[in-house]
Amino acid sequence: MNVYKTSQIRNVVLLGHGGAGKTTVAEAMALLTGITKRMGKVTDGNTISDYDKEEIKRQFSISTALIPLEYTGENGPIKINLLDTPGFFDFVGEVEEAISVADAAIIVVNCKAGIEVGTEKAWELCERYSLPRLIFVTNMDDDHASYRELVLKLETRFGRKIAPFQLPIRENEKFVGFVNVVKMAGRRFTNLSDYEECEIPDYVQKNLGIAREALMEAVAETSEEYMERYFSGEEFTQEEIYEALRTFVIDGSIVPVMMGSGINCQGFRVLLQAIDRYFPSPDRYECVGVDVSTGERFTARYNDDVSLSAKVFKTIADPFIGKYSLMKICTGTLKPDTVIYNVNKETEEKVGKIYLLRGKDQLEVPELKAGDIGAVAKLNVTQTGDTIAVRTAPIVYHKPEISTPYTYMAYKAVNKGDDDKISSALAKLMEEDQTLKVVNDAENRQALLYGIGDQQLDVVVSKLQTRYKVDITLEKPKFAFRETLKKKVKVQGKHKKQSGGHGQYGDVIMEFEPSGDLETPYIFEEHVFGGSVPKNYFPAVEKGLQDCVVKGPLAGYPVVGLKATLLDGSYHPVDSSEMAFKMATILAFKKGFMDAGPVLLEPIASLKVTVPDKFTGDVMGDLNRRRGRVLGMNSDHHGKQIIEADVPMSELFGYNTDLRSMTGGIGIYEYEFARYEQAPGDVQKKEVEARAAGDDE
Repeated sequence: MNVYKTSQIRNVVLLGHGGAGKTTVAEAMALLTGITKRMGKVTDGNTISDYDKEEIKRQFSISTALIPLEYTGENGPIKINLLDTPGFFDFVGEVEEAISVADAAIIVVNCKAGIEVGTEKAWELCERYSLPRLIFVTNMDDDHASYRELVLKLETRFGRKIAPFQLPIRENEKFVGFVNVVKMAGRRFTNLSDYEECEIPDYVQKNLGIAREALMEAVAETSEEYMERYFSGEEFTQEEIYEALRTFVIDGSIVPVMMGSGINCQGFRVLLQAIDRYFPSPDRYECVGVDVSTGERFTARYNDDVSLSAKVFKTIADPFIGKYSLMKICTGTLKPDTVIYNVNKETEEKVGKIYLLRGKDQLEVPELKAGDIGAVAKLNVTQTGDTIAVRTAPIVYHKPEISTPYTYMAYKAVNKGDDDKISSALAKLMEEDQTLKVVNDAENRQALLYGIGDQQLDVVVSKLQTRYKVDITLEKPKFAFRETLKKKVKVQGKHKKQSGGHGQYGDVIMEFEPSGDLETPYIFEEHVFGGSVPKNYFPAVEKGLQDCVVKGPLAGYPVVGLKATLLDGSYHPVDSSEMAFKMATILAFKKGFMDAGPVLLEPIASLKVTVPDKFTGDVMGDLNRRRGRVLGMNSDHHGKQIIEADVPMSELFGYNTDLRSMTGGIGIYEYEFARYEQAPGDVQKKEVEARAAGDDE
């Protein structure tokens, strides 16, 4: 593939709901630009994007795939770096990585399905990142798909930005062409997205007039001169229209709506023209970071005449194709066989060959200019989010904003002895997917696997099996309860043993009571008078306490909020020892704690749920069923409500699935540990019985 200048590059991300047809759009564009000889199908498992075994098996995208295309437009050749992202919400991290390097977006909408949750989420992401976008409507070959209805819904949902650039032409209920609103010309498909000019049908005229008028108003608004010409009835030239529309598309004031049929490969040549004509090249933007040498904000245009800097936005760590660091060049030019400086890790690495990845294929290139996207193999320390530069000009760019994982399960190795292999394999998967996290919960003797949702965790299990030949099982995690006491008690603990020679003797009288501080396991004091327990045994008494609070006598959970006071006791000048006083303390603790009204404390999470207004009743009702306390509700000023509540952590298990079910997938939530509170009697009884039955083993 040729080397392209910054002005010739278009970095375009494909967004949309799962199943809307993003991968089919990518396949059609690949066919039209000569990459393939025939379109692959998701159902046949032979598409460029979905090459991973899991994607082929499940028939949907799991990872973002990069597909570089070459297209010759009106002003010469351009390179389109197409980023095909997953539509399912569990793989949102892949979408966020792709968006961090995209300069424009195509939101793919299935005409029959209409606006889906994934459509709204794609729009919200584009708004957050101020990405120029167009909407491409697929499935136009379906007789029951109403383009006009969809456009009305888009206008209702997203406002006056929506601008249909095309209207469909149907004959005998078949999609046979379109009217180009910008050129006011009819187009009839001939073959493979080619078309010929045709008459504009009468039934289109009314809608065409409305759409055309809206576009001309938008063009007129670009300058006072245009506005005067518009009101005097003067026509704009085609070039003036294109230039005005390009300005508005790039600044987000206009979102074109275009259409096609993926199955019949119709409408994609015009889509390629629109990418060339309306989407920006990277040199319209600035790269923003921090100059490490000064600590000051750094901004620069995408420019290949200065020193090198690039941001790594994605890592592929496949055991078969190896490790690749995907990066967007921000400034300068990346060349093979050069030494680069990883600013985050403060270390140098050697770049070998430079590649473009096209699905699973690697294409070697002589260099990458600013604004382009490519890959480098076998970088040892470089990870997703790192910045590479030259040592003399160390710049750090912001890492992609990746969603926090809140869904988790405990996992265990199926086969003993596989723990190290599993740990190594999970580390590689976490390199690829920033929304995966492994936590070792030593307190409950369990390993936890965090992700965005259950489907993602299921894919991880499958990948471990197929890629790395190790098996794990997922199970409901144990929750971090605590034990404390409610009353004040005074108790004696005596350890006495005689077995020939020196015996063992330790005797303590202790008081146990609530300390009022649930953050601290215990407070130890001594009020011993008259030397009944020598001072040199006080540390042994405290050591006994330290051992006891690790695993309480009620259900084996750590003890908190305990105040222990050593009041009295006795000792033997020969048989007493530190060990004897430690054992005496343990005996006193076990008896005293169980006599002092022991209770279980459960962890409480501070939860925020963001949902559209219409779902607030359902969500609050569900939170009440989960023993939650709703604290309040605030508007986010975008038609959604943020519900704040305190909920026991154990009741949040499975919440991700239930919230999606309640809200059709649009509800999101976040939480953090807040404090411990006394568990209700039925919860305590169940936990104590479970521990007694050995469920903690």
